[in-house]
Amino acid sequence: MSELNQDAPEVAAVEAAVASKESKSTKTSTAQSLNDFDWNAVGKKSATYSTAERERLESLYEKSLSSITEHEVVMGTIVSITTKDAVVNIGYKSDGIVALSELRYNADIKVGDTIEVYIESKEDRGGQLLLSHKKARSLKSWDRVNEALEGDEIIKGFVKCRTKGGLIVDVFGIEAFLPGSQIDVKPIRDYDVYVGKSMEFKVVKINKEFRNVVVSHKALIEEELEAQKNRNHFETRKRSST
Repeated sequence: MSELNQDAPEVAAVEAAVASKESKSTKTSTAQSLNDFDWNAVGKKSATYSTAERERLESLYEKSLSSITEHEVVMGTIVSITTKDAVVNIGYKSDGIVALSELRYNADIKVGDTIEVYIESKEDRGGQLLLSHKKARSLKSWDRVNEALEGDEIIKGFVKCRTKGGLIVDVFGIEAFLPGSQIDVKPIRDYDVYVGKSMEFKVVKINKEFRNVVVSHKALIEEELEAQKNRNHFETRKRSST
């Protein structure tokens, strides 16, 4: 028992030396780990892909996008509107831009609306997808004008400017003529008050040889007056029968 007590100081000294060595080793290992740690990656989500895996993912992404061809007409959705342009999504890898001036015929245009666009170029010098709504409308404009005439449809147009004897109206991208006598049921003296406004019309005449279109706003007013007259007549008869 006395021998064990005599050896106790030596054992304690050995244990202290081992502990000190282990502590120095741990500090050295920790310092090395801290030096090797990539502090720039802290807080960032990252994943390591092999070249083959990256190519596979890029291929899947490309396939998920719409295949588009320049000089074709497609449908697109307006995702935002600035003071000069409308940003349109056609399902391509980048959104396209349409000049807001091409949409001024429709005062109610808003984000979320679907419009036809003509693909001018997949990428310009700045990598921008270039679109034109005006050209898309023009390509189908004559078919639409003829359908409107045959179906007696009410269409919307934008009054561009005044001309001799009437006004020039943008209808489906075509410049149609609105005679002064077809603006209203009452005589109009100042045509300029209509310039820059969107109005509803009916196509009343098409000259296919000269590709001229004549529209009328007066026809809509006359129809509404006639409908009101019929409603009043019906109410009068209804009251008299009771």
